[in-house]
Amino acid sequence: MENNQTQSGFIQQHLEGDKIIWMVTIILSLVSILVVYSATGNLAYRLADGNTEHFLMKHTVLILLAFVAMFICHRIDYRYYSRLSRYALLASVPLLIFAWQFGDTINGATRWVTIPFIDYSFQPSDFAKLALISNVASMLSKRQLSIKEYQKAISPLLIWVGIVCGLIGLSDWSSAALLFITCSLLLFIGRVPVKYLGMMMIVGAMAGAFAFTFGQRGQTVTSRLTSYMNNGAKTFQAEQSIIAINSGGIAGKGPGKSTQRNFLPHPYSDFIFAIIVEEYGLLGALAIIGAYLTLLYRGMLVVGKSSRAFGGLLVAGLTFSLIVQAFVHMGVVVGVFPITGLPLPLLSMGGTSLVFTGVTMGMILSVSRSVSMDEEGDLIKRGNQRQKDKKPIFASNAVG
Repeated sequence: MENNQTQSGFIQQHLEGDKIIWMVTIILSLVSILVVYSATGNLAYRLADGNTEHFLMKHTVLILLAFVAMFICHRIDYRYYSRLSRYALLASVPLLIFAWQFGDTINGATRWVTIPFIDYSFQPSDFAKLALISNVASMLSKRQLSIKEYQKAISPLLIWVGIVCGLIGLSDWSSAALLFITCSLLLFIGRVPVKYLGMMMIVGAMAGAFAFTFGQRGQTVTSRLTSYMNNGAKTFQAEQSIIAINSGGIAGKGPGKSTQRNFLPHPYSDFIFAIIVEEYGLLGALAIIGAYLTLLYRGMLVVGKSSRAFGGLLVAGLTFSLIVQAFVHMGVVVGVFPITGLPLPLLSMGGTSLVFTGVTMGMILSVSRSVSMDEEGDLIKRGNQRQKDKKPIFASNAVG
């Protein structure tokens, strides 16, 4: 009994913010370990001299690092992210250019930059996405009183969105498009007039044209869109994904019993939802969808309760970026959207992208933590006020 109370006290003291967000994140991470182990077993056997747990151990370490990043970020006052976002945004531009010109080439795209001394690569686009969303939230919150003035409020927002999305699009069209959609939603929530949202579409078209002309993935984007528009000519990935989903049934084949993991390209990342449906069936798919909808709901509760514009806009942008990506991934797997190559947040195997996802969740929880502290402060104030308003019990007998 004492041990349970001690554990509960530790959680209450150290894991602050929305407890349901914490719980859903932990559950999705545990599911990720199971599914990634299943999806990479045969691959690890071929590439790691028979060690089928090679990718499992690597993925587990990255998830632990993501939780460390999440814990640290949730303990930082979210108002500091407003200042940090501008410096991060300025740093992201040269990083994106460097990755495009001199980065490591994988699958026909130079998206990765190797960190010196530790010999580990990361995608600057993950860093840039986090920086842009945070900075757009910061700029919108500071310009609420002048939100209808184009030169003062809107122009800097459009310029930054166009530059960063255009640079990301040079090597990753899907991530650039997703980021542009997220920023557009953020501008809409931030009360930007409709006529300026129309200008946002023009900026997006210009960024897309720049990325298509000078980037590396224009031909790939064209072929994927052509295949998608031609319903009779499905790509190999799409065919194998549909087979995995159809064979899953209601309850699935069972953990570790996927057969399409041997045929699907990147079943541990780009098509991990197909493996989930094959092994856990429709019930497993609905549980995963429910988990993401829960994160969306809890994130919007934090937005509604935030007392400061920056906190609400920051949580809205970060939550939308995760949830939209999750549903785009699932839409690709079931054939609703063209092939994108986007991983499933919190579930797909990844490198530093997992750590950046942990940072994202930590920033959301930081705002949630601040909201909880404000609510506790309000309760204390109301309690003190009630004590002051109470009349003395023996006031009628007081001597004049």
